[in-house]
Amino acid sequence: MKTISKLTVSAVLVAGVVLLAACAAEEEVVEDDPQILDRTIEASLASEEIEGDFMTVWAENFAEHMYDWSDGMFRLDVYPYGTLGDARDINELAQLGVVEYVFSDFAWKSAFVPEASVFGLHYLWPEESIAEVMEWVVRNGDTMEILEESYRREGLVPLAIMYEGWQWITSNHPINSIDDMRGFDVRIMASDMLSVQWRAFDTSPTPMAYGEVYSGLQTGLIDGQINPLFAIRSMNFYEVQDYLTQIYAEPFVGIPTVNMVFFDSLPPEARQQHREWWADAVVPAANWIDERHEADLQAMLDDRPNIQVSEITGDDLEPFRERATAAHERFFEIGGPNAEAIYNALVSDIEQAKAALGLN
Repeated sequence: MKTISKLTVSAVLVAGVVLLAACAAEEEVVEDDPQILDRTIEASLASEEIEGDFMTVWAENFAEHMYDWSDGMFRLDVYPYGTLGDARDINELAQLGVVEYVFSDFAWKSAFVPEASVFGLHYLWPEESIAEVMEWVVRNGDTMEILEESYRREGLVPLAIMYEGWQWITSNHPINSIDDMRGFDVRIMASDMLSVQWRAFDTSPTPMAYGEVYSGLQTGLIDGQINPLFAIRSMNFYEVQDYLTQIYAEPFVGIPTVNMVFFDSLPPEARQQHREWWADAVVPAANWIDERHEADLQAMLDDRPNIQVSEITGDDLEPFRERATAAHERFFEIGGPNAEAIYNALVSDIEQAKAALGLN
C-alpha cells in the first residue's frame, strides 16, 4: 500500500509540473501577442463630407477595422460634414487635438501646410490607372515622407492620399475650348495654388465655403464650380447648372490626417495598422467612387435630361495643359519650405509609378 501511495503522489506531482508548464507557455503567448491593445482608446474623426459620401464612408470603414483589429478596444466615432463645423473648423480642431482625426481635401490642408497644395497642380497625373499610380506613390515613393515632415511642422500626420474622382466643371454656358473660360466666375476650394491654376485659364476663381455653393449658383453670385461628380449630385449643384465639362486637369485628393501627439502616443502596432489600412484602401476606394460616379451621373441625367455632358481630350487639351504647367513655377514661391522637394518628389514618383505599372 505504501508503494502504491508513493507512485500515486509522484504521478500527481509530475502532472502538476506539466500543467504549470503549459499554463506558463500560454501566458507567454498572450504577453507576446502584439495585436491586442493594453488600454481602451477613444477618439473622434471629423469628415469634410456628408453622410454617405466618400470621406465619411471610408472613415467609417477605417473605424470599423480598427475596432475589429483591437477586439473592441479602439473606438473611433465619425462625424459627417456640418456636425463639428465647416472644413476649416475641423482642420483646426484636429491641429489643436480637440478631435484626433480629420478627413478633408488637400486645399483646406494647404491653409496649414502649404506643401499640400502640390496636389492641386494641374496635369501631373495620368488620365488612366490613376488609382494604381496613387497607391504606388503612397507605398513606394518619397512624396509621403516629405509630406509627413511638412505636416508634423503643424502638429499633424498624413496617413495617405486618396483618389476621389476627377474634378468636373459645372456651368450655365458650354465650355468647348479655353476661350470659353475667359471671365468665368468659378467657385474653387480655398487654396492660393488653385487660384493661380484657374487664373491661368483666364477665369475669375472665387473661394467659397462648401455649404454656400448652392445658393451662390442659384443667385448668380458665381457662374459655376469645380467638384467631383458625387459632390455635384449630393449637394444638388446640378439642379442649377446646365453643363458638365471634364478637362482632366486635377483629381480630387482627400488626405486622412491624425493629430501628431495622439498618433505618436499610440502603440507601434496601432500606428502601423493606420498606415497599412489606408494604403490598402487606395485602389478599393477608387473603384468604389468610380462605380458611385457612374450611378450619380445617370441619376442626374434622369432628373434633368437636358444637362449637357462633355469631355475635352487629345489635342484640344493642349492649350489648357500649356497654361497650367507654366503656372507651376508659382508653387515654389507659395508651397512652403519643402515646396521644391515635394514637387520634384511627386513628379518623379508619378513617372516611376507609370513605368512600374507599364503605363505610357
